[in-house]
Amino acid sequence: MSAVVQNLEGNFGKPFVAETPAAQNDLLETIPWLPCTLTLDLPVVHFTVGDLLSLQEGSIVETACHHTSDVPLRVNELLIGWTEFEVVGDRLAVRITEHL
Repeated sequence: MSAVVQNLEGNFGKPFVAETPAAQNDLLETIPWLPCTLTLDLPVVHFTVGDLLSLQEGSIVETACHHTSDVPLRVNELLIGWTEFEVVGDRLAVRITEHL
């Protein structure tokens, strides 16, 4: 752990990269409580401010994705994989199809 602490000192403003995958996993296991934002990116083409202002409950917005297309999965804006939508009971879910 002391090697990790030494690498963190003096590197403010620079992303921290652990030396080995094992070191990265050890570091991540020490901070499982750290919040992050998980997002799915669905491109919507030809969408205008007027379209945005006219949205209401029940509106349908067409995406640029085909229903069989994989959707990018990001954590804190970093691409970590690809997903596909799936219906589970009465809920919409995503299945991870590729993890980077």
